Amino acid sequence: MTTVRTRIAPSPTGDPHVGTAYIALFNMCFARQHGGQFILRIEDTDQVRSSRESEQQIFDSLRWLGIEWDEGPDVGGPHGPYRQSERADIYKKHADILVEKGHAFPCFCSAERLNEVRAAQMAAKQTPAYDGHCSHLDPAQAQQRVAAGESHVIRMRVPTEGVCVVKDMLRGEVEIGWDRMDMQVLMKADGLPTYFLANVVDDHLMGITHVLRGEEWLPSAPKLIALYEYFGWEQPVLCYMPLLRNPDKSKLSKRKNPTSVTFYERMGYLPQAMLNYLGRMGWSMPDEREKFSLDEMIKHFDINRVSLGGPIFDVEKLSWLNGQWLRELSVEQFADAAQQWAFNRDYMMQIAPHVQARVETLSEIAPLAGFFFSGGVALTTELFAHKKLNSDQVRQVLQFVLWKLEALRQWDKEAITACINATGDLLELKLRDIMPLMFAAITGQASSVSVLDAMAILGPDLTRYRLRQALELLGGTSKKEAKAWEKLLAD
Repeated sequence: MTTVRTRIAPSPTGDPHVGTAYIALFNMCFARQHGGQFILRIEDTDQVRSSRESEQQIFDSLRWLGIEWDEGPDVGGPHGPYRQSERADIYKKHADILVEKGHAFPCFCSAERLNEVRAAQMAAKQTPAYDGHCSHLDPAQAQQRVAAGESHVIRMRVPTEGVCVVKDMLRGEVEIGWDRMDMQVLMKADGLPTYFLANVVDDHLMGITHVLRGEEWLPSAPKLIALYEYFGWEQPVLCYMPLLRNPDKSKLSKRKNPTSVTFYERMGYLPQAMLNYLGRMGWSMPDEREKFSLDEMIKHFDINRVSLGGPIFDVEKLSWLNGQWLRELSVEQFADAAQQWAFNRDYMMQIAPHVQARVETLSEIAPLAGFFFSGGVALTTELFAHKKLNSDQVRQVLQFVLWKLEALRQWDKEAITACINATGDLLELKLRDIMPLMFAAITGQASSVSVLDAMAILGPDLTRYRLRQALELLGGTSKKEAKAWEKLLAD
């Protein structure tokens, strides 16, 4: 009997997403319930956006939740390497096999030509797609151009007629027309693979038997199925999990809900409560009880109990469930949890140097530094009254700083200061014009300890959250403003 092997393959390009944790949990439960193995693979072929810092955050956030893997970049295993950036030779070899078999071809089209084709198709109200220009080249001539070092990508051939039948564990058979498929790029000009080639090659070589992934990948399933057929490989069983939704049923996004796992850790949620809540996303225990442990979920796990209705990620419901877990702790466990969360020595030692010089009695610590031990802070519009800037300019400054900080991967005082200075340069403002707004948004006070040091200590999740809080209080950013401001930011 084949051993069940599942995997999660996140991209280390930002904060660890709750959607990643949700898919990881269900993959792990499915594998454990069948006595199988769960693998963590890092999809870091986006060399511009990928970072080792983000990769480490993925490891840390999943482990904080209690999700463990049998094989991966940090624990090793017999099917490594487990980072795609370290498997380039493997992908090149398999791309060459597809070209030799006639299932793929080199494409020499420039970005300018592709943009022109796309613009013409859109003007004609057609779906933008590659027009097959290089698919008709003589293979021998194409290989000569490749050998001469001409820049190119490798594209796969796809049928133009008929339908592909996708067998999904949750939906049964789903028919998708081949006319909706593009001639997908498999290997980029930099020699690294795209998701489609790397995904299929890795899943096959790593012996993955079941692929549980988000339903946003269902429309492109035919391309993956075609690749399995081109290689002559048996494809894994497919399961497309429903996407997490905001309370308004839109796709979960950080504009409407905090989506970073580390945000919930910093806010003081218990990992077992967070995991419990993710387990309730589209799935339920046989007795329908709301509170259950990871061991209980694994014991009773049945993938057929997954509901296809988009599960709602509701922070209020999560907070209620977290309260249930908190109240079931003993007083000693509760005190320990609080200490581990923010009243531990390491965190206190970061804060102490900034507070010590500003107090005359220990009783003054809490009023001065209480914001270090909060999630959000109490804000009023009066705090943001500015001598020089009007209300629209205040919102613009806060939004620009937030955007700059959202793109920041190395979180320290120098990098934060650089973001604020860059905003000042862009808007022709001095640091002294911006800093009062930072004090207000981050500390909830007109003055406090060094706000730049405070932002470094609080970390990216709480800092960004408080800036979003401030923006929301002041009326937010309209779509029209966001478009104009993003253009200014890009220029």
